[in-house]
Amino acid sequence: MNNILDLLNQAYDRYNTPDFIREDPISIPHRFSRKEDIEISGFFAALIAWGRRDIIIRSANTLMDLMDQQPYHFVMEAGEEELERLDAFVHRTFKGEDARALVLSLRQLYAHHGGLEQVFSEKIKPSDPHVFHGIVHARAVLSSPTAFPDRTHKHLANPAKGSSAKRINMYLRWMVRDDKRGVDFGLWKSISPSQLLCPLDVHTGKIARRLGLLQRRQNDWKAVLELGEVLSGFCPEDPVKYDFSLFGLGVYDDLFSDLS
Repeated sequence: MNNILDLLNQAYDRYNTPDFIREDPISIPHRFSRKEDIEISGFFAALIAWGRRDIIIRSANTLMDLMDQQPYHFVMEAGEEELERLDAFVHRTFKGEDARALVLSLRQLYAHHGGLEQVFSEKIKPSDPHVFHGIVHARAVLSSPTAFPDRTHKHLANPAKGSSAKRINMYLRWMVRDDKRGVDFGLWKSISPSQLLCPLDVHTGKIARRLGLLQRRQNDWKAVLELGEVLSGFCPEDPVKYDFSLFGLGVYDDLFSDLS
């Protein structure tokens, strides 16, 4: 197990650098400096983060262009004419009506619920081992408007029904971790990095199983918790640092033998 930990730490140092940003969806919120712009642009970039990363980045940037590269102002102030711009947006199964619904939902969230950080953190107790309750609560608040479309629910992961919530766990990593390395933002101080869970996708799952860190075959919430327990044993204060390791080793597999 020491050899595996050494491998993970070497990979973490290799991949958790500003060079990682350019080819990753986290590049979208890195274009902004205002907290609300970062968290809203990051939220949309994370929600559409499936498929090829270059296409994700292109789609997220298109969405930001439709918001005049001022996502918070757009969320709070866009009238019907501005909202109509979103109607033609498409990224895989995420369409303009989903973007419009979430913009209006975020408007209510910022106006009446204190913003994204408040909503994700208010149901997480310091004693909670992970962010489950925060994800479930945020989903409930975001989907609470009476006009929220049924079709848009599928874009808000629900770990209470077994979803791995990969994109939301990734988003929380972006917002919460603060390791001073320039990739994650560390904007949200109301959630502890120790409570974060690893975004589980085809890359992280493949490498986690290859290294014997994950036995469960499905990439579901039970697998997320299984992997989270192992990673917490390696670094209890910041287990999700190893997302960089597992993802990097999965995407850049040619480096695996070099590091091992």
